[in-house]
Amino acid sequence: MELRYYQAAAKEAIYNALESDESCNPCAVLPTGSGKTPLLSKICQDVAGKWGGRVLVLAHVKELLEQAAEKLQHFLPDNMVGIYSAGLNRRDTDKQVICAGIQSVYKRAGELGAFSCIIVDEAHLIPAHDGGMYRTFIESARVVNPRVRVIGLTATPYRMDCGWICDDDNILTSIAYEVGVRELIARGYLCHIKTRAGKEHPDLAGIPIRGGEYIVPKMAERMSDIVESACVEIVELTRDRHSVLIFASSLEHGRKIQERIAQLSCVEVGFVCGDTPAAERAELLARFKRSDIKFIVNMNVLTTGFDAPNVDAVVLMRATLSPGLYYQMVGRGLRVDESKDDCIILDYGENTIRHGAIDMMEIKEKKKGDEPGEAPAKECPECQAVVFAGVARCPECGFEFPPPEVKHKSKAGKAGVLSGEVTTTEHTIERTRYYIHEKRNNPDAPKTMRVEYEAAGLYSTIHKEWVCFSHEGFARQRAENWWRDRSNLPVPKTTEEAVRLADAGALAKTNKIIWREVSGEKYGSIIGWDIDDEKPCAVDCAEADRIAQEDAAEWGVGEDDWWGDDDVPF
Repeated sequence: MELRYYQAAAKEAIYNALESDESCNPCAVLPTGSGKTPLLSKICQDVAGKWGGRVLVLAHVKELLEQAAEKLQHFLPDNMVGIYSAGLNRRDTDKQVICAGIQSVYKRAGELGAFSCIIVDEAHLIPAHDGGMYRTFIESARVVNPRVRVIGLTATPYRMDCGWICDDDNILTSIAYEVGVRELIARGYLCHIKTRAGKEHPDLAGIPIRGGEYIVPKMAERMSDIVESACVEIVELTRDRHSVLIFASSLEHGRKIQERIAQLSCVEVGFVCGDTPAAERAELLARFKRSDIKFIVNMNVLTTGFDAPNVDAVVLMRATLSPGLYYQMVGRGLRVDESKDDCIILDYGENTIRHGAIDMMEIKEKKKGDEPGEAPAKECPECQAVVFAGVARCPECGFEFPPPEVKHKSKAGKAGVLSGEVTTTEHTIERTRYYIHEKRNNPDAPKTMRVEYEAAGLYSTIHKEWVCFSHEGFARQRAENWWRDRSNLPVPKTTEEAVRLADAGALAKTNKIIWREVSGEKYGSIIGWDIDDEKPCAVDCAEADRIAQEDAAEWGVGEDDWWGDDDVPF
């Protein structure tokens, strides 16, 4: 099997790091669902097959051990690969490549012999400071072979207690390679995701925190207050979904969710936790992966090592302060599968508001006295979409967020000397153009009509707005109203039709616009128009085609041009 481009790049980066510095123990960061096991297997093949070394693969759950061992069988002879795990009832010690459960071997480094390298899957579990099973084993393995090298693989290179896991003083010293979620989604290796918050929010204020995380009983108590409304919403919003994975806050909370969803949906709902018997758990998960059972509720057991590509809905019925845990839960829906087009994340614990989108999380070292900053995301009050905090208009329904409160800052933004200051200007419009706008990184997203107003003056400026004829719900309703304000022709059904009609003269002339900018926000917006009273009643579409061709010849602009604004959220 050939590695994907980013897996091959990660392998080369790891080798370069190992060769360039004898004290370097590198880490590769690959998103959940992107395929760390093939990369791990190729490294084992090289070390054991080409260079005659010994490799130990460490993981904390038996599912990861089984995945690694199974994949390694395709690259190496059977007699070279062993497993050491009490849970799998295997204790191989003399194989060239051994996949081991850390719980089973952390006190037995001497029994396993010397290794050339140790590969740690889910490497964020290695603590930064003394103690812990991983550190205990690795320190003992260095006694057996002082030259042993450690390689880490993870999707989340940070921990609640210390921040980043790679440091000169830690086991892992540097990140050799990293690839982002957004890039792999754009290239089709990961699934598109969209996020919704619940209409009813739990009251999370005042919940005690211990070790940087909410105390579970109190958090579960608050989350239980919204079980009824959330379950009704979950059943409705996942009506067209096939495999719904739900994360509960406690055992009692999970059972309540299981019972209520079963009543509302009239289908079987599975439940797994740490006390679920192994055989029962295996059967439930196998049925869920086959989509024989639609809903499965779990309590702290399906965050890592659970590979179910068919998951097309993830429900967070718990709150967490851990960015790693948040990422791991959402990551269960990132895998690509022919049974789904995207995965919806239903977040009832305000986790996305707290941590931000998984491809934009910023992890900062905590310092004493630090105050919490602004939330990296916000919720649309119209459709409950969760969007980046700096967005002025909801990409799902078109709702325009009010400007933020004015706050003093030491540095002025371009629109004013105070952060949040609103500046409005009136512009006389000389020419209006219409284009079809596609998201470069999401070609399946509905197209929008990009309207560009060229303001008159010595230095002409162009102001833009996006009208969502191909969307649904509030965004479509807003587009219909926009069209009726400017035309007596029927509202177009698609963006393509709207642009063609607009080019043919279907819209009344815009004489002036009022432009609003808010200091600190990337984009301004149009909040007012002066439009001719006379609305067109008929058009010549042949004339529209002629105008489009002339525009392309004069300006070099067509449907495939991006104008550098692809990060606009439409």
